Amino acid sequence: MHPDNGGRLNGRVALITGTGGGMGREAALRFAAEGALIAGCDVNGGGNEETVALVRQAGGDMIASTVDLGDPAQSQAWIENAATFYGRIDILYNNASAARFAPIADLSIEDWQFTIRNELDLVFYATKFAWPHLAASKGERRGGVIINTASIAGLRASGSAGIGAHAATKGAIHAFTRQCALEGAEQGIRAVSISPGFTLTPGTAMIKENPAVHNALVASIPLHRVATPADIIAMAVFLASDEASYITGTDIVIDGGKICG
Repeated sequence: MHPDNGGRLNGRVALITGTGGGMGREAALRFAAEGALIAGCDVNGGGNEETVALVRQAGGDMIASTVDLGDPAQSQAWIENAATFYGRIDILYNNASAARFAPIADLSIEDWQFTIRNELDLVFYATKFAWPHLAASKGERRGGVIINTASIAGLRASGSAGIGAHAATKGAIHAFTRQCALEGAEQGIRAVSISPGFTLTPGTAMIKENPAVHNALVASIPLHRVATPADIIAMAVFLASDEASYITGTDIVIDGGKICG
């Protein structure tokens, strides 16, 4: 759809990280279909190009860059270039992340630092550099919006060893989101986080290829299925829109009821 389609995000400029595939690609397509102008980024340049082509084929507007968001200079340059290109920034969707997994006793220092860098540091950098632009969004519309991807791993311990670093970063995302909401309120910036349960993406496709593991996972979820990217992004679109203008500082769990167990 064309950005002047009268969608829920009509004319808004959305920064979306990790648009090379999976949830980031779904977000770019759905946000664009709602009328947003998309500035994406990913370390996967080829995947980014595919996403841009898909968005444009659907009548949307998107630019994208190959960026290592864990490098603050690259993060800042991407955001400033997007602001210059589109003239404003209204939404920051911190979707991108990368983690390494091992039991605490076996997790290397390098893997711990890798996870902190690529699940927490990059969220801070993008938020810091986008902040002045999001604050400037106040007035013409209801203000800027920050959407952070957290996880139910940051809310409860897992029976499976190996997610210590990932759980630590996602717990930090919850706390950081609340602080962003508090500091951003006077500047018209809302901040929310989304905590998905297991979601089927290209990065987790191997689970589906193992029937025993997949069936055990599904059996542990009250709704008896795993999430798809569309399940998560539908909520992100809502949170980015004016329909959610009184929602800030909170976390939305999308896990099929898994956290109830």
